[in-house]
Amino acid sequence: MMRNRRPLNPEHYQPNLPMGGLIRKRIRRLFTTLGLLVTAQILVLWAAEPLSFFDAVWLTMTTLVTVGYGDYAPVTAVGRISTIALMFLGSITLLTLIVSDYIEYRFYRRERILTGRWIYNMKDHIVIINTPRSGGEQYFMRFATQIRSVPEYHTAPIMLLTRQFPGGLPAELRDCGMVHFHGAGNDPEALKAVHAGSARHIIILASDESDPFSDSLTFDIAHRLTESNLGNKATIECVSDANRERFKALGVHSIIRPVRTYPEIMVRAVVAPGSEKVLEDMFNYERDHPHRYDLELDDLTWADIVSALVRHGIGTALAYIDHQDEVVCHPETNKEVEGKGLIVLVRSTDTPEVSVVKEALDRYRDFLAQWRSMHEQNKQNAEEDAETDKAGSS
Repeated sequence: MMRNRRPLNPEHYQPNLPMGGLIRKRIRRLFTTLGLLVTAQILVLWAAEPLSFFDAVWLTMTTLVTVGYGDYAPVTAVGRISTIALMFLGSITLLTLIVSDYIEYRFYRRERILTGRWIYNMKDHIVIINTPRSGGEQYFMRFATQIRSVPEYHTAPIMLLTRQFPGGLPAELRDCGMVHFHGAGNDPEALKAVHAGSARHIIILASDESDPFSDSLTFDIAHRLTESNLGNKATIECVSDANRERFKALGVHSIIRPVRTYPEIMVRAVVAPGSEKVLEDMFNYERDHPHRYDLELDDLTWADIVSALVRHGIGTALAYIDHQDEVVCHPETNKEVEGKGLIVLVRSTDTPEVSVVKEALDRYRDFLAQWRSMHEQNKQNAEEDAETDKAGSS
């Protein structure tokens, strides 16, 4: 007997169809049935009862929601029978089923969101593909904090495309405004689900920041994006420098090395393209690096120091160390600097000695002294000429 019993809901015998669509379809069907029942009741009351059309609508609505103000009531047999049918079929049965299906749909939606299977309707968002093997939560939190500090990205949605977090994103990441979709970047359907085509930026993290073979997966994802004309939106991590030319040939937006302890480099690549190259080189001792020079500073402004180092081809002054050992990164331009050291961005292959820096500053002091002397002489000559012209005119 149970073998031929009709299933309770369509999803019980149609497991191949998405349950969310089935629930929405069932709710629409219930609303349609309820609408037909309400329309029929209004027409019956309007025709059989001594009521105006508006009164018939009012009585039908108060009956449907079981309020029953009592200001109107059916008096004919036909009106009372139809009202009983409305109460049992509409109020008790259909509304209960609609509320039940709506609650079921809410639970279904929440479960899909937590497990990363809900498809959001997003645009102008940031898509991050892959997750660091370790410390992913801290990396994403720092990334979100840094990106939110940029005014034009203050409210930009962040979507993670990853197979991590199958049980849901940690609360810390959800609080940062992040959502995720459970999938892989080399899956076209997953890229479609995260609306990669409508994204503002697409970030591809290396699947393993210590394994050069992970560049193969990154290349596959980047190639799929390029085929969809999305390469100009992609910022990728490249483990092996030997693979950079391959990525450049795809036309990707930016290429950087994986630096897991410093996600700010990735943020710079997104919000200020090109600046990440400067930051990346600071982590590479083969090209340029910040170098400390211990020397006394007491009579030059910060503008003079910067000019002196640039004029003599030494490097770019980044900061100075004061007498309390504090590193001052943004000193006032025209205020005399008093300290005991400089931090200078220099070439790693040709790092100048401290004596060279001292000589450059001394030469600049001589240049300033000569310039001031010449300026005073010109001023004095101008005053003398003015006196001469005044005497001649008198």
